[in-house]
Amino acid sequence: MASLPVLWSFRRCPYAMRARLAIAASGQQVVLREILLRDKPAAFVAASPKATVPVLQLADGTVIDESRDIMMWALTQSDPDGWLAVWQRDKDAALRFLDQLDGPFKAHLDRYKYASRYDKSAAVMHRDSGAAFLASLNRTLSGQAALSGSTAGLLDFASLPFVRQFRIADPTWFDAQTWHHLHPWLSAFLTSTLFAGVMERYAPWDDSESPVFFPSGHSGLQQV
Repeated sequence: MASLPVLWSFRRCPYAMRARLAIAASGQQVVLREILLRDKPAAFVAASPKATVPVLQLADGTVIDESRDIMMWALTQSDPDGWLAVWQRDKDAALRFLDQLDGPFKAHLDRYKYASRYDKSAAVMHRDSGAAFLASLNRTLSGQAALSGSTAGLLDFASLPFVRQFRIADPTWFDAQTWHHLHPWLSAFLTSTLFAGVMERYAPWDDSESPVFFPSGHSGLQQV
């Protein structure tokens, strides 16, 4: 166990979610440490002063504290489902997509879903700006099975947790949009065994308890 990487995670965080998705898809095993963002353990903050999830601590002491970098770490270890095919085919295009996703779209998502923290009067504007990005995804999906090409890959699983979060902000409004390709794409993810596996609930990490191994599901902690 000492040689296994340690993943600090928070179940509902979309960044942590996509890191867990890539780790699960790669078949790598890590020690999972679920935390509460309102009560961050000192060991977590010491590992990464940014104190944001996810954080991956490798056995050699290397710390990876960006979700995209954790995805790439996992998939470069093993990529049985070819998630990186889209990256290998056109790295520059993949980077442009990810930068737009993590930059402008995520900013609009935050200001829409958490409008009370920002400017309530601007919520609809941010919703509509985010929706324009989602409409572009729908157009892409109208011509191919997945954002990554003929099968789901890096671009899909990097973005699905955030599209899920956008829907959660107002499911009735979201489901009423005429995104005939985006809706089944998201639904297939939400009903998948992969999604179910990465969304298991665990008690917050306690160093006095047995470690939790992910994605095997074996642990000494009671799942809640």
